[in-house]
Amino acid sequence: MTQRPTVTRFAPSPTGYIHVGNLRTALMNYLIAKQTGGTFILRLDDTDQERSKQEYIDGLKQDLDWLGLHWDRIEQQSLRFDRYREAAEQLKAAGRFYECFETPIELDLKRKKQLNMGKPPVYDRTSLHLTEAEKSAFRAEGREGYWRFRLDLERIEWNDGILGPISIDAASVSDPVLIRADGQILYTFASSVDDIDMGVTNIVRGADHVTNTATQIQIMKAMGGTPPDFAHHSLLTGPKGEELSKRLGVLALRDLRGQGIQPMALLSLMARLGSSKPVELAPSMQALIDGFEVGSFGAAPTKLDSDDLLPLTRAYNQSLPFEAVEAHILALGVPAPLAEVFWKVTRENITVLTDLDMWWILFRDGAEPLIDLEDVAFVNDAVAMLPPKPWTEHTWHQWTETVKAATGRKGKGLYRPLRRALTGRETGPEMADVMPLLQVIKAGN
Repeated sequence: MTQRPTVTRFAPSPTGYIHVGNLRTALMNYLIAKQTGGTFILRLDDTDQERSKQEYIDGLKQDLDWLGLHWDRIEQQSLRFDRYREAAEQLKAAGRFYECFETPIELDLKRKKQLNMGKPPVYDRTSLHLTEAEKSAFRAEGREGYWRFRLDLERIEWNDGILGPISIDAASVSDPVLIRADGQILYTFASSVDDIDMGVTNIVRGADHVTNTATQIQIMKAMGGTPPDFAHHSLLTGPKGEELSKRLGVLALRDLRGQGIQPMALLSLMARLGSSKPVELAPSMQALIDGFEVGSFGAAPTKLDSDDLLPLTRAYNQSLPFEAVEAHILALGVPAPLAEVFWKVTRENITVLTDLDMWWILFRDGAEPLIDLEDVAFVNDAVAMLPPKPWTEHTWHQWTETVKAATGRKGKGLYRPLRRALTGRETGPEMADVMPLLQVIKAGN
């Protein structure tokens, strides 16, 4: 039976640059949509007009484009305020919205009193029973009313795509504030209205939203809508289990891009991290789509080590055909006739593409020799035996055989000092391949 096309959404707040935690949510929703030929919506949660910035909107679009997570349509919550007000009036008329006037200090005192009595700190619904005269008196004091949603005090249940069956007693949750005193529409309400209006069928988001989900299910039903299928992925931690929020400054997608991390390396890690499937470099986006199973993910916190991106990036870069890197190599100044040879020689000795810069500088300008004190005389004698240019792929063998016959050195004692003298490095490509590319040799003293 053909599965109906799914509609998913990624709804970031443009109040900063997105990071790997955001990416995990975006990628899961994208893959679920594409598995059924469905729709992936980019929805900007920009109801906080003071903190939302255009530069962050532009930045997250650039990040998603870089990753190949192309949205099918874009929505912006700041353009839907009239719709939210309309929905709010609908819920007021149905008796599901009620106006409150407690100050933050009063609410805090209530919570502390409840905790001291061993009770859960749940809002006591005092404002639900206010008369119009009492409301007018509060306004006369200068208080501004804010609006809560009245929950039905029953169990809220759903079968979570990752966590399994969930059941939350609404009596253990405070009636959520959905409109602030200054009129700002809060996420829980705007998101509920949007998910119904936009026909969202599936939502994957972090486990910290489980309680939000419970209240949103009731909000959606109160508006006459059908809640989507929910799945809540585990939260990411650092490699030692520490809070990832302390390291997000180095895990912004724009910073990873600047470090040379390849998109497919990042996507491959995030599509499997925390699941029962092994992390491996995917050959294509379609392979990620075909192999994704949201039910394979676990509920336990998931450790993320950004260093795991390096071997995946290395594997990706080393698999690239010359045509994919030709422009980068030519931009370094490598002569066109040498460009493809340069790539073949260096490709197995890079992690990120900017590592090519180092190799070209070495081949173009030579390197500061690395020579142990006891090898100085040996290296000077050996350099004097170098065959004349142009060097070929046979030069290394011819030279080392000559030096071996003249000095009696062999094995590591022969090859290591010569490599270090010519390249300034302990390791690298096969020296037979390096010799034709070396342009200048700096002899040691």
